[in-house]
Amino acid sequence: MNKNKIINDPVYGFISIKSPLIFDLIEHPYFQRLRYIKQLGMTHLVYPGALHTRFHHALGAMHLMQLAIEHLISKGHEVTEEETEAACIAILLHDIGHGPFSHALEHTLVNGVSHETISRLLMANLNVEFGGKLDSALTIFNNQYNKPFLYQLISGQLDLDRLDYLNRDSFFSGVTEGMVSSDRIIKLLNIKNGNLVVEEKGIYSVEKFLIARRLMYWQVYLHKTVIAAEQLLVKILERARELALKGEELFATPALKHFLYNNITEDTFLTNRENLYNFSLLDDHDVMASVKVWQKHQDFILKTLCSNLINRNLYKVEITIAKTDKIKFDQLKEKALQNLNISNKDIHYFVFKSSINNMAYRTGNSSINVLMKDGSLQDIATASDNSNLEALSKTVTKSILCYTKFV
Repeated sequence: MNKNKIINDPVYGFISIKSPLIFDLIEHPYFQRLRYIKQLGMTHLVYPGALHTRFHHALGAMHLMQLAIEHLISKGHEVTEEETEAACIAILLHDIGHGPFSHALEHTLVNGVSHETISRLLMANLNVEFGGKLDSALTIFNNQYNKPFLYQLISGQLDLDRLDYLNRDSFFSGVTEGMVSSDRIIKLLNIKNGNLVVEEKGIYSVEKFLIARRLMYWQVYLHKTVIAAEQLLVKILERARELALKGEELFATPALKHFLYNNITEDTFLTNRENLYNFSLLDDHDVMASVKVWQKHQDFILKTLCSNLINRNLYKVEITIAKTDKIKFDQLKEKALQNLNISNKDIHYFVFKSSINNMAYRTGNSSINVLMKDGSLQDIATASDNSNLEALSKTVTKSILCYTKFV
């Protein structure tokens, strides 16, 4: 069988699969599951075109890895065919541990277990299944390989993961502020002392990249209506699990039911193989099919929340720099108690507060280093003449107030 395939990608055009091993990994059920997990969760409720999947993103990131290594080799750096394949595998599988509506799931059903941890577990399973052929990929993924720039291409502040998702999310959402010149940035990458750097003439492209990332967070990832939808799904799963642990019968697929009816901690997740097996079967369809059925459940809270999500009757969300007004918060809770006929212990399903953070650039060990013409290295915030970059390194925290549209 010919395994050297070409995939037509709407963002880059043709993506080549150059390795039989990579083809087999893409064909594996672990990876095929990503076809049924949207990259941006509930964002399509705001931007209708944002229906692309983590499958798309993983292939795009692998394509950028192929390009980046080709350019580094053209500049005289040694990267063997085996290292190229391993790096491509590592970035191809970097998101394999994401669950459906990843952040909602991480806050409820698999609380305390990050998708990075699950990715490592699934990659380790694949390595056993493929007879140790993923050893180098795992070493790179865990930042234990003797060429640190390979890991930095996967996970860093100017990595190929971010380059792909910014362009891809911008393309499908229609928010053009997220578009960055990934091709130019890749061509200006270099290596100094084993670490990834950007050549001086790439400063302005990196500035654009950092600003685009900040804008995408506020306009897309942290858009108040996206937050409203994601928080509603979090509350739905929280209520479903609360009822399940009390012994109430809930419709769910076998994989979702496993997480609803079992109190799974980080320790038990890592030690019980059944947890990982059921997780590997979960996708968006498990969750949304259940939400549709739960609209008819006898529990008032669960059926109300589910009906609100299906009918896009989302929370009202107020985002402020200042802390949430306590008087208004208490007034909203009182109205909810009066209008919804619920107990005080359940008020948090309808009125609650939280916070969101946005930091476009982090200075320190993982900073973006610029290779100056004299051979010295400078942090991008220092090398740039754009004073806004210093502001981008500060964490912006905002308070959010969510409440049901009952007033």
